[in-house]
Parts: sequence; C-alpha cells; structure tokens
Amino acid sequence: MTENIGELVAEHPLFSGLPVDVAELVGGCSQNVAIATGQLLLEEGEPARSLFLLRRGHVALEVHEPGRVPLVIDRIGPGQAVGWSWMFPPYRWHFDARALEPVGAISVDAECLRSKAEADPAFGYLLMKRLAAVMLDRLQATRIRLLDVYGRDVAH
Repeated sequence: MTENIGELVAEHPLFSGLPVDVAELVGGCSQNVAIATGQLLLEEGEPARSLFLLRRGHVALEVHEPGRVPLVIDRIGPGQAVGWSWMFPPYRWHFDARALEPVGAISVDAECLRSKAEADPAFGYLLMKRLAAVMLDRLQATRIRLLDVYGRDVAH
C-alpha cells in the first residue's frame, strides 16, 4: 500500500506519467483528507484554497438559485480533480462541491501550488496544460448535457 503522498499524487490520473520530481513537487503541498457524506469541499463565494484529487467516492457540483434547492450540474468521481478557481483571481469558488458518500482525496494547498508554479515556469506550464485539459473535458460534457436537455435548438 502506498503511503508516500508524492507517490499518491503520481498515481492520480491528473499527474500520472509525469516525472517523479513533478509529483514530489505537488506532494510537498498535499495531504490526504477524508470527507464525510454531505460535507462541502468547496462553497460558492468562499476563498478557493485547495485542489482536490479524488481517490474514492463521488462529489456533486452544485449551483444555487435563491429560494430553490441546489441544482447538481455535475458528478465527479475517483480519478478526477475538483476545483480550479484557485488558479484565477479573485480565487473564490463558483460552485459548491458536496460529498455524495464518504470521499477520500488528496487536498493540494492552492497557495503553495501557485507559488511553486510561478517560481518554476516549466512546472507551471505543465500544470496549466493538465488542468486546462480537465476544464475542456468538463466544458464539452456540459455542452452535451445542454443538448440533451434543450435539444439541438440551443445553438440558435
């Protein structure tokens, strides 16, 4: 069983296949966390302080409309990452992320990761490329869901 946080980071799909020193760099900002069912990982409007690398369990991304129950816009599971608002000022969450069941994750300290990315532009570029790929996948998935909900007329 893997105990070293750098090894756990290296095993996560977001960082797999990268040089060991990259995983160790990220691991230096990381800790294992356990999140109970119903607990928020991210809360809309709050400071964005972490990147979560899910290892087990599922998380619902939710948006709020006054006077209504939260709307689940996505479900994120093991091997996926949650939260990238920490990358862009003003560093505040735009959604809630709620554990749908017990979640095991690697929590990466955003300020630590940002400072390492800024100090090492090659690492920063690599990190940005990996996270941009996640953002693109999520955007494409959202587009497909919109087509399912609203039909082909959504583009007109």
